Amino acid sequence: MRARELGIVIGRLSPGPADAISDVAGVRVGHTTLIRGEGRLVVGEGPVRTGVTVILPHGGDVWDEPVFAGCHRLNGNGELTGLEWIREAGQLGGAVGLTNTHSVGVVRDAFVAHGANHRAHGGGVWSLPVVGETWDGLLNDMDGFHVKPEHVDAAVEAAETGGSVVEGNVGGGTGMVCHEFKGGIGTASRVVAPEAGGWTVGVLVQANYGERDQLRIDGVPVGEALPIEEVPSPYAPGSDEPAIPPGSGSIIAIVATDAPLLPHQCERLAQRAGLGIARMGGTGNNSSGDLFLAFATGNRGLPPAHSPVGSASGIDLRMVPDGWMTPLFQAAVEATEAAIVNTLLAAETMTGRDGITAHALPVDRLIQIMARYGRGPAAR
Repeated sequence: MRARELGIVIGRLSPGPADAISDVAGVRVGHTTLIRGEGRLVVGEGPVRTGVTVILPHGGDVWDEPVFAGCHRLNGNGELTGLEWIREAGQLGGAVGLTNTHSVGVVRDAFVAHGANHRAHGGGVWSLPVVGETWDGLLNDMDGFHVKPEHVDAAVEAAETGGSVVEGNVGGGTGMVCHEFKGGIGTASRVVAPEAGGWTVGVLVQANYGERDQLRIDGVPVGEALPIEEVPSPYAPGSDEPAIPPGSGSIIAIVATDAPLLPHQCERLAQRAGLGIARMGGTGNNSSGDLFLAFATGNRGLPPAHSPVGSASGIDLRMVPDGWMTPLFQAAVEATEAAIVNTLLAAETMTGRDGITAHALPVDRLIQIMARYGRGPAAR
């Protein structure tokens, strides 16, 4: 179930054909999902509720052809590796990975191996992969280190195969919680008007943030209308995780566009993901890692960062005039907001370690609440 299928229309711009980050031509997404075991936590054995999500930024050899990119930090209690080089050089070289907090290293190292294996020019070339995380320790045996290199390989292979972007309890989002409901992976896209360039902006989020009473959907205070007395919170008193306050998690947003943006413009676009999160009721809590990356495929054919001087012919770069950026900003805000809503609608109730349960956002009650405020299908 997705927002538009329920008649919930986020923003004013139209989505692309799939309403997904894959509407940006060449962008592909793959997941490996790990779910096994139940009952009491035994570190190293489970229960396991985690995985890996891989995003390929274009249809070529992503390990050897970079694209312009930029990043933004709303709150930095988290990790998205490789950002220092992106800030310095303005380029993303390779895939993007998402996983749990304690599996960043293994995903990063697996990406290094993929880059080395795909390069035809031999050794001696370095890699600084981009891998982000959010904390799934409420449901998952995160200290058990269950994500292995072969799981990364499988997610890369799934991404290379292409197809529709699966949402909810999948990949890196498997064990995540959002606004005290079940969270995970979500995606959406928006297309700017032809007179503004006609470009597409797609967003994918790994959503694991937020408090219940702050949740807004299309401006409606849904969280206040669904208190924990009606839909229990996994953080509620009586759970086996009393030291973890509600809203302690994080969110990673990956923004893609086919507009010919330069690196500083990608950074500006990444920043707008925070406004989409704010529309949902996110406040960038001190304990939250809210990290965003934007990349642009409108200037394909860039030489690898490791190319020696004189080895590449000149590149005719294009750019969007800064005065045209506002429609792209709007698209990024709307797509981020819609991606989080799609996360909540796709995610299913999950019980993890120690019997802790993250309940899905109840669709029937959501429709009733939206109608009360003149939103959704019942109000049309």
